[in-house]
Amino acid sequence: MVIKSLGSVTKSDQNRALISSTLAFTVCFAVWTIFSIIGIKIKAELGLNDTQFGILVATPILTGSISRLFLGIWADQYGGRLVFVLQMLTTAVAALFLTLANSYEMYLLGALGLGLAGGSFAVGVTYVSAWYPNNKQGTALGIFGVGNVGAAVTNFGAPILLIAMGGEWRQVVLVYAGILVTTAILFFLFSKTEPTHRDKNRRIKSFTEQLKPLKNLMVWRFSLYYFFVFGAYVALALWLPRYYMGAYGLELATAGLLAAVFALPGSIFRAYGGWLSDKVGARKVMYWTFIVALISTVIMSYPATDYSVAGIDGQIEFNITIPLWMFISLTVVLGFFMSLGKAAVFKHIPHYFPDNVGSVGGIVGLIGGLGGFFLPITFGIMNDVIGVWTSCFMLLSVLIAVALGWMHFSIRQAEREAHPDLAEPGFLPELRNIK
Repeated sequence: MVIKSLGSVTKSDQNRALISSTLAFTVCFAVWTIFSIIGIKIKAELGLNDTQFGILVATPILTGSISRLFLGIWADQYGGRLVFVLQMLTTAVAALFLTLANSYEMYLLGALGLGLAGGSFAVGVTYVSAWYPNNKQGTALGIFGVGNVGAAVTNFGAPILLIAMGGEWRQVVLVYAGILVTTAILFFLFSKTEPTHRDKNRRIKSFTEQLKPLKNLMVWRFSLYYFFVFGAYVALALWLPRYYMGAYGLELATAGLLAAVFALPGSIFRAYGGWLSDKVGARKVMYWTFIVALISTVIMSYPATDYSVAGIDGQIEFNITIPLWMFISLTVVLGFFMSLGKAAVFKHIPHYFPDNVGSVGGIVGLIGGLGGFFLPITFGIMNDVIGVWTSCFMLLSVLIAVALGWMHFSIRQAEREAHPDLAEPGFLPELRNIK
Protein backbone atom coordinates (compact mmCIF):
# COMPACT_ATOMS: atom_id res chain seq x y z
CA MET A 1 0.00 0.00 0.00
CA VAL A 2 1.54 3.33 -1.06
CA ILE A 3 0.65 6.57 0.69
CA LYS A 4 0.13 9.06 -2.14
CA SER A 5 0.86 12.16 -0.10
CA LEU A 6 4.32 10.82 0.73
CA GLY A 7 5.37 9.47 -2.63
CA SER A 8 6.91 6.02 -2.41
CA VAL A 9 6.39 5.57 1.34
CA THR A 10 4.51 2.36 2.09
CA LYS A 11 2.39 1.32 5.03
CA SER A 12 5.14 -1.11 5.96
CA ASP A 13 7.67 1.74 6.05
CA GLN A 14 5.40 3.71 8.35
CA ASN A 15 4.89 0.78 10.71
CA ARG A 16 8.62 0.11 10.82
CA ALA A 17 9.39 3.73 11.66
CA LEU A 18 6.67 3.97 14.30
CA ILE A 19 7.40 0.67 16.06
CA SER A 20 11.19 1.09 16.13
CA SER A 21 11.06 4.69 17.38
CA THR A 22 8.39 3.93 20.01
CA LEU A 23 10.41 1.05 21.45
CA ALA A 24 13.58 3.16 21.48
CA PHE A 25 11.74 6.02 23.18
CA THR A 26 10.34 3.62 25.80
CA VAL A 27 13.85 2.49 26.73
CA CYS A 28 15.12 6.09 26.82
CA PHE A 29 12.24 7.19 29.04
CA ALA A 30 12.87 4.31 31.43
CA VAL A 31 16.50 5.41 31.72
CA TRP A 32 15.50 9.07 32.07
CA THR A 33 13.37 8.40 35.17
CA ILE A 34 15.64 5.86 36.89
CA PHE A 35 16.48 8.29 39.71
CA SER A 36 12.92 7.92 41.03
CA ILE A 37 14.14 4.56 42.38
CA ILE A 38 17.93 4.70 42.71
CA GLY A 39 17.62 8.26 44.05
CA ILE A 40 15.95 6.91 47.19
CA LYS A 41 18.93 4.61 47.78
CA ILE A 42 21.34 7.50 47.22
CA LYS A 43 19.29 9.69 49.58
CA ALA A 44 19.69 7.13 52.34
CA GLU A 45 23.36 6.59 51.47
CA LEU A 46 24.25 10.30 51.70
CA GLY A 47 21.61 11.40 54.26
CA LEU A 48 20.03 13.98 51.92
CA ASN A 49 17.09 16.18 52.87
CA ASP A 50 14.00 16.46 50.65
CA THR A 51 15.31 19.54 48.82
CA GLN A 52 18.59 17.81 47.94
CA PHE A 53 16.67 14.70 46.93
CA GLY A 54 14.39 16.80 44.71
CA ILE A 55 17.42 18.35 43.00
CA LEU A 56 18.98 14.92 42.45
CA VAL A 57 15.95 13.29 40.84
CA ALA A 58 15.22 16.41 38.78
CA THR A 59 18.72 16.92 37.38
CA PRO A 60 18.36 14.39 34.51
CA ILE A 61 15.14 16.14 33.57
CA LEU A 62 17.02 19.43 33.15
CA THR A 63 19.43 17.97 30.58
CA GLY A 64 16.66 16.07 28.83
CA SER A 65 14.63 19.27 28.58
CA ILE A 66 17.33 21.63 27.33
CA SER A 67 18.70 19.06 24.88
CA ARG A 68 15.29 18.66 23.24
CA LEU A 69 15.60 21.96 21.41
CA PHE A 70 19.05 21.17 20.00
CA LEU A 71 18.33 17.52 19.28
CA GLY A 72 15.05 18.45 17.58
CA ILE A 73 16.79 20.94 15.31
CA TRP A 74 19.59 18.50 14.52
CA ALA A 75 16.98 15.86 13.69
CA ASP A 76 15.42 18.33 11.25
CA GLN A 77 18.84 19.05 9.76
CA TYR A 78 20.56 15.65 9.71
CA GLY A 79 17.75 13.13 10.16
CA GLY A 80 16.13 11.60 13.21
CA ARG A 81 17.57 8.14 12.58
CA LEU A 82 21.19 9.25 12.92
CA VAL A 83 20.58 11.60 15.85
CA PHE A 84 18.54 8.97 17.72
CA VAL A 85 21.35 6.41 17.57
CA LEU A 86 24.06 8.88 18.64
CA GLN A 87 21.91 10.17 21.49
CA MET A 88 21.36 6.66 22.92
CA LEU A 89 25.04 5.73 22.73
CA THR A 90 26.09 8.98 24.42
CA THR A 91 23.58 8.39 27.21
CA ALA A 92 24.96 4.88 27.77
CA VAL A 93 28.44 6.37 28.30
CA ALA A 94 26.98 8.78 30.87
CA ALA A 95 25.34 5.85 32.67
CA LEU A 96 28.73 4.14 32.96
CA PHE A 97 30.20 7.32 34.44
CA LEU A 98 27.42 7.42 37.04
CA THR A 99 28.44 4.00 38.36
CA LEU A 100 31.89 5.46 39.16
CA ALA A 101 30.54 8.44 41.12
CA ASN A 102 31.17 8.59 44.88
CA SER A 103 29.91 12.01 46.02
CA TYR A 104 26.74 14.11 45.72
CA GLU A 105 28.41 16.46 43.23
CA MET A 106 29.53 13.57 41.03
CA TYR A 107 26.07 12.02 41.20
CA LEU A 108 24.65 15.32 39.94
CA LEU A 109 27.19 15.39 37.10
CA GLY A 110 26.33 11.83 36.12
CA ALA A 111 22.64 12.66 36.31
CA LEU A 112 23.18 15.55 33.89
CA GLY A 113 24.67 13.17 31.33
CA LEU A 114 22.00 10.53 31.89
CA GLY A 115 19.38 13.19 31.20
CA LEU A 116 20.22 13.12 27.48
CA ALA A 117 17.84 10.14 27.35
CA GLY A 118 14.94 12.59 27.71
CA GLY A 119 15.99 14.50 24.59
CA SER A 120 14.95 11.49 22.52
CA PHE A 121 11.37 12.74 22.46
CA ALA A 122 12.09 15.71 20.16
CA VAL A 123 14.09 13.43 17.87
CA GLY A 124 11.29 10.87 17.72
CA VAL A 125 8.58 13.45 17.04
CA THR A 126 10.56 14.78 14.09
CA TYR A 127 11.32 11.29 12.80
CA VAL A 128 7.78 9.87 13.14
CA SER A 129 5.92 12.91 11.76
CA ALA A 130 8.05 12.73 8.60
CA TRP A 131 6.42 9.40 7.68
CA TYR A 132 2.74 10.43 8.01
CA PRO A 133 0.32 12.88 6.33
CA ASN A 134 -1.23 15.60 8.48
CA ASN A 135 -4.53 13.78 9.08
CA LYS A 136 -2.68 10.77 10.55
CA GLN A 137 0.03 12.54 12.54
CA GLY A 138 -2.04 12.92 15.71
CA THR A 139 -2.59 9.18 15.96
CA ALA A 140 0.99 8.32 14.98
CA LEU A 141 2.55 10.75 17.46
CA GLY A 142 0.12 9.54 20.11
CA ILE A 143 1.31 5.97 19.60
CA PHE A 144 4.93 7.13 19.70
CA GLY A 145 4.22 8.98 22.93
CA VAL A 146 3.18 5.72 24.56
CA GLY A 147 6.91 5.40 25.10
CA ASN A 148 6.25 7.43 28.27
CA VAL A 149 5.35 4.02 29.70
CA GLY A 150 9.09 3.75 30.31
CA ALA A 151 8.45 5.63 33.57
CA ALA A 152 6.06 2.87 34.66
CA VAL A 153 8.58 0.23 33.58
CA THR A 154 11.19 1.82 35.84
CA ASN A 155 8.82 2.42 38.80
CA PHE A 156 7.68 -1.19 38.64
CA GLY A 157 10.75 -3.03 37.37
CA ALA A 158 13.68 -1.14 38.90
CA PRO A 159 12.76 -2.01 42.55
CA ILE A 160 12.52 -5.68 41.55
CA LEU A 161 15.86 -5.47 39.72
CA LEU A 162 17.32 -3.67 42.72
CA ILE A 163 16.31 -6.53 45.01
CA ALA A 164 17.70 -9.07 42.52
CA MET A 165 21.00 -7.15 42.53
CA GLY A 166 21.21 -7.32 46.32
CA GLY A 167 20.29 -3.65 46.75
CA GLU A 168 23.28 -2.44 44.70
CA TRP A 169 21.92 0.42 42.59
CA ARG A 170 25.10 0.68 40.49
CA GLN A 171 24.42 -2.77 39.06
CA VAL A 172 20.95 -1.62 38.06
CA VAL A 173 22.46 1.33 36.18
CA LEU A 174 24.86 -1.02 34.37
CA VAL A 175 21.92 -3.15 33.23
CA TYR A 176 20.18 -0.05 31.92
CA ALA A 177 23.34 1.04 30.07
CA GLY A 178 23.57 -2.36 28.37
CA ILE A 179 19.93 -2.17 27.30
CA LEU A 180 20.54 1.31 25.85
CA VAL A 181 23.48 0.14 23.72
CA THR A 182 21.51 -2.87 22.48
CA THR A 183 18.53 -0.67 21.61
CA ALA A 184 20.73 1.78 19.69
CA ILE A 185 22.20 -1.05 17.60
CA LEU A 186 18.79 -2.61 16.88
CA PHE A 187 17.27 0.76 15.98
CA PHE A 188 20.07 1.46 13.52
CA LEU A 189 19.68 -1.97 11.90
CA PHE A 190 15.89 -2.00 11.57
CA SER A 191 14.95 1.65 10.98
CA LYS A 192 15.17 3.58 7.70
CA THR A 193 16.17 7.12 6.88
CA GLU A 194 13.06 9.30 6.76
CA PRO A 195 11.81 10.30 3.26
CA THR A 196 12.50 14.00 3.87
CA HIS A 197 16.24 13.26 4.19
CA ARG A 198 16.78 10.98 1.21
CA ASP A 199 17.39 13.87 -1.17
CA LYS A 200 21.08 14.66 -0.85
CA ASN A 201 20.58 17.98 -2.66
CA ARG A 202 17.92 19.28 -0.31
CA ARG A 203 18.55 22.60 1.43
CA ILE A 204 19.33 22.34 5.14
CA LYS A 205 17.90 25.24 7.15
CA SER A 206 20.30 27.07 9.41
CA PHE A 207 19.96 26.97 13.18
CA THR A 208 18.73 30.58 13.15
CA GLU A 209 16.04 29.82 10.57
CA GLN A 210 14.82 26.91 12.67
CA LEU A 211 14.37 29.23 15.63
CA LYS A 212 12.20 31.84 13.84
CA PRO A 213 8.83 30.24 14.74
CA LEU A 214 9.68 30.66 18.41
CA LYS A 215 8.69 34.34 18.09
CA ASN A 216 5.08 33.19 17.83
CA LEU A 217 3.23 33.48 21.17
CA MET A 218 1.24 30.37 20.28
CA VAL A 219 4.40 28.28 20.69
CA TRP A 220 4.80 29.47 24.28
CA ARG A 221 1.12 28.83 25.04
CA PHE A 222 1.53 25.25 23.85
CA SER A 223 4.64 25.07 26.01
CA LEU A 224 2.69 26.02 29.13
CA TYR A 225 0.16 23.28 28.39
CA TYR A 226 3.00 20.81 28.06
CA PHE A 227 4.63 22.11 31.24
CA PHE A 228 1.68 20.55 33.05
CA VAL A 229 0.59 17.54 30.98
CA PHE A 230 4.16 16.30 30.53
CA GLY A 231 6.31 18.15 33.05
CA ALA A 232 4.00 17.45 35.97
CA TYR A 233 3.62 13.85 34.75
CA VAL A 234 7.39 13.34 34.92
CA ALA A 235 7.59 15.19 38.23
CA LEU A 236 4.93 12.99 39.81
CA ALA A 237 6.46 9.81 38.36
CA LEU A 238 9.67 10.82 40.15
CA TRP A 239 8.04 12.15 43.31
CA LEU A 240 5.24 9.67 44.04
CA PRO A 241 7.47 6.86 45.39
CA ARG A 242 8.81 9.33 47.96
CA TYR A 243 5.27 10.70 48.56
CA TYR A 244 3.77 7.27 49.23
CA MET A 245 6.60 6.36 51.60
CA GLY A 246 6.27 9.62 53.55
CA ALA A 247 2.52 10.31 53.48
CA TYR A 248 1.28 6.73 53.76
CA GLY A 249 4.26 4.92 55.30
CA LEU A 250 4.68 2.37 52.49
CA GLU A 251 7.78 0.34 51.61
CA LEU A 252 9.84 1.23 48.53
CA ALA A 253 8.67 -1.72 46.41
CA THR A 254 5.00 -0.97 47.16
CA ALA A 255 5.50 2.77 46.63
CA GLY A 256 7.19 2.12 43.28
CA LEU A 257 4.35 -0.16 42.21
CA LEU A 258 1.70 2.43 43.08
CA ALA A 259 3.70 5.13 41.28
CA ALA A 260 3.63 2.83 38.25
CA VAL A 261 -0.16 2.68 38.59
CA PHE A 262 -0.13 6.43 37.91
CA ALA A 263 2.55 6.33 35.22
CA LEU A 264 0.94 3.52 33.21
CA PRO A 265 -2.32 5.25 32.19
CA GLY A 266 -0.28 8.43 31.80
CA SER A 267 1.50 6.64 28.97
CA ILE A 268 -0.55 3.96 27.25
CA PHE A 269 -3.57 6.17 26.58
CA ARG A 270 -1.50 8.73 24.72
CA ALA A 271 -2.27 6.83 21.50
CA TYR A 272 -5.97 7.14 22.30
CA GLY A 273 -5.43 10.85 22.93
CA GLY A 274 -3.86 11.19 19.49
CA TRP A 275 -6.79 9.39 17.89
CA LEU A 276 -9.27 11.58 19.77
CA SER A 277 -7.38 14.70 18.69
CA ASP A 278 -7.68 13.59 15.06
CA LYS A 279 -11.38 12.83 15.44
CA VAL A 280 -12.88 15.48 17.74
CA GLY A 281 -10.14 18.11 17.74
CA ALA A 282 -7.15 18.75 19.99
CA ARG A 283 -8.77 21.85 21.48
CA LYS A 284 -11.69 19.90 22.93
CA VAL A 285 -9.35 17.27 24.34
CA MET A 286 -7.33 20.00 26.08
CA TYR A 287 -10.49 21.36 27.73
CA TRP A 288 -11.35 17.89 29.04
CA THR A 289 -7.81 17.44 30.30
CA PHE A 290 -7.55 20.70 32.24
CA ILE A 291 -11.02 20.60 33.78
CA VAL A 292 -10.77 17.02 35.07
CA ALA A 293 -7.17 17.50 36.20
CA LEU A 294 -8.09 20.64 38.14
CA ILE A 295 -10.89 18.85 39.97
CA SER A 296 -8.59 15.92 40.78
CA THR A 297 -5.68 17.98 42.10
CA VAL A 298 -7.94 20.19 44.21
CA ILE A 299 -9.25 17.08 45.97
CA MET A 300 -5.73 15.66 46.35
CA SER A 301 -4.57 18.97 47.82
CA TYR A 302 -6.67 18.52 50.95
CA PRO A 303 -4.32 17.62 53.83
CA ALA A 304 -5.25 15.19 56.58
CA THR A 305 -7.07 17.41 59.08
CA ASP A 306 -8.45 16.93 62.60
CA TYR A 307 -11.57 18.95 63.42
CA SER A 308 -13.08 19.85 66.74
CA VAL A 309 -16.59 21.32 66.53
CA ALA A 310 -18.59 22.76 69.43
CA GLY A 311 -21.66 20.53 69.44
CA ILE A 312 -24.87 20.73 71.46
CA ASP A 313 -23.71 18.10 73.90
CA GLY A 314 -20.03 18.97 73.82
CA GLN A 315 -17.06 18.84 71.48
CA ILE A 316 -17.43 16.77 68.30
CA GLU A 317 -14.11 15.61 66.95
CA PHE A 318 -13.51 14.03 63.58
CA ASN A 319 -10.82 13.64 60.96
CA ILE A 320 -10.83 14.11 57.19
CA THR A 321 -8.13 12.19 55.35
CA ILE A 322 -7.97 11.05 51.75
CA PRO A 323 -7.80 7.26 52.06
CA LEU A 324 -5.12 5.44 50.11
CA TRP A 325 -7.60 3.79 47.72
CA MET A 326 -9.12 7.15 46.81
CA PHE A 327 -5.72 8.77 46.32
CA ILE A 328 -4.61 5.94 44.02
CA SER A 329 -7.87 6.25 42.05
CA LEU A 330 -7.33 9.98 41.60
CA THR A 331 -3.77 9.41 40.34
CA VAL A 332 -5.15 7.00 37.72
CA VAL A 333 -7.71 9.59 36.58
CA LEU A 334 -5.04 12.31 36.55
CA GLY A 335 -2.60 10.14 34.60
CA PHE A 336 -5.26 9.21 32.05
CA PHE A 337 -6.17 12.80 31.23
CA MET A 338 -2.54 13.91 31.26
CA SER A 339 -1.98 11.22 28.64
CA LEU A 340 -4.76 12.63 26.46
CA GLY A 341 -3.41 16.15 26.92
CA LYS A 342 0.14 15.22 25.89
CA ALA A 343 -1.12 13.86 22.59
CA ALA A 344 -3.39 16.85 22.02
CA VAL A 345 -0.56 19.36 22.49
CA PHE A 346 1.61 17.66 19.87
CA LYS A 347 -1.29 17.31 17.45
CA HIS A 348 -1.13 21.12 17.12
CA ILE A 349 2.55 21.33 16.16
CA PRO A 350 2.73 19.60 12.72
CA HIS A 351 -0.54 21.35 11.83
CA TYR A 352 0.53 24.91 12.65
CA PHE A 353 4.29 24.53 12.02
CA PRO A 354 4.73 21.78 9.38
CA ASP A 355 8.18 23.02 8.29
CA ASN A 356 9.58 23.46 11.79
CA VAL A 357 8.39 20.41 13.69
CA GLY A 358 11.84 19.83 15.16
CA SER A 359 12.42 23.33 16.54
CA VAL A 360 8.85 23.96 17.73
CA GLY A 361 8.49 20.45 19.10
CA GLY A 362 11.88 20.91 20.70
CA ILE A 363 10.98 24.13 22.54
CA VAL A 364 7.60 22.77 23.62
CA GLY A 365 9.30 19.60 24.83
CA LEU A 366 12.00 21.69 26.49
CA ILE A 367 9.52 23.77 28.49
CA GLY A 368 7.50 20.69 29.32
CA GLY A 369 10.61 18.89 30.46
CA LEU A 370 11.60 21.85 32.62
CA GLY A 371 8.37 21.20 34.48
CA GLY A 372 9.79 17.79 35.29
CA PHE A 373 12.94 19.55 36.55
CA PHE A 374 11.58 22.45 38.57
CA LEU A 375 8.50 20.79 40.03
CA PRO A 376 10.26 18.00 42.01
CA ILE A 377 12.66 20.58 43.43
CA THR A 378 9.73 22.82 44.34
CA PHE A 379 7.91 19.86 45.87
CA GLY A 380 10.94 19.19 48.07
CA ILE A 381 11.28 22.84 49.10
CA MET A 382 7.58 23.06 49.94
CA ASN A 383 7.88 19.93 52.07
CA ASP A 384 10.84 21.38 53.98
CA VAL A 385 9.32 24.87 54.36
CA ILE A 386 5.56 24.27 54.65
CA GLY A 387 5.67 20.78 56.08
CA VAL A 388 2.49 19.56 54.35
CA TRP A 389 2.68 16.52 52.06
CA THR A 390 -0.21 17.63 49.84
CA SER A 391 1.38 21.01 49.08
CA CYS A 392 2.63 19.61 45.76
CA PHE A 393 -0.95 19.18 44.57
CA MET A 394 -1.84 22.67 45.74
CA LEU A 395 0.86 23.98 43.41
CA LEU A 396 -0.39 21.84 40.52
CA SER A 397 -3.94 23.15 41.01
CA VAL A 398 -2.71 26.73 40.56
CA LEU A 399 -0.68 25.75 37.49
CA ILE A 400 -3.65 24.05 35.82
CA ALA A 401 -5.96 26.99 36.55
CA VAL A 402 -3.50 29.39 34.88
CA ALA A 403 -3.11 27.16 31.81
CA LEU A 404 -6.86 26.65 31.47
CA GLY A 405 -7.55 30.37 31.78
CA TRP A 406 -4.92 31.35 29.19
CA MET A 407 -6.17 28.72 26.76
CA HIS A 408 -9.80 29.73 27.10
CA PHE A 409 -9.25 33.48 26.70
CA SER A 410 -6.83 32.94 23.78
CA ILE A 411 -9.42 30.81 22.00
CA ARG A 412 -12.15 33.39 22.58
CA GLN A 413 -9.84 36.15 21.32
CA ALA A 414 -9.07 34.16 18.15
CA GLU A 415 -12.78 33.54 17.60
CA ARG A 416 -13.56 37.26 17.91
CA GLU A 417 -10.81 38.13 15.44
CA ALA A 418 -12.04 35.54 12.95
CA HIS A 419 -15.71 36.48 13.44
CA PRO A 420 -16.03 40.10 14.61
CA ASP A 421 -19.81 39.74 14.94
CA LEU A 422 -19.25 37.43 17.92
CA ALA A 423 -17.97 40.40 19.90
CA GLU A 424 -21.45 41.97 19.75
CA PRO A 425 -24.19 40.91 22.18
CA GLY A 426 -26.49 40.13 19.26
CA PHE A 427 -25.06 36.64 18.81
CA LEU A 428 -27.00 35.62 21.94
CA PRO A 429 -30.66 34.98 20.96
CA GLU A 430 -32.01 36.46 24.20
CA LEU A 431 -30.10 39.71 23.56
CA ARG A 432 -30.82 39.94 19.84
CA ASN A 433 -33.40 42.75 20.16
CA ILE A 434 -31.63 44.67 22.89
CA LYS A 435 -29.93 47.88 21.79
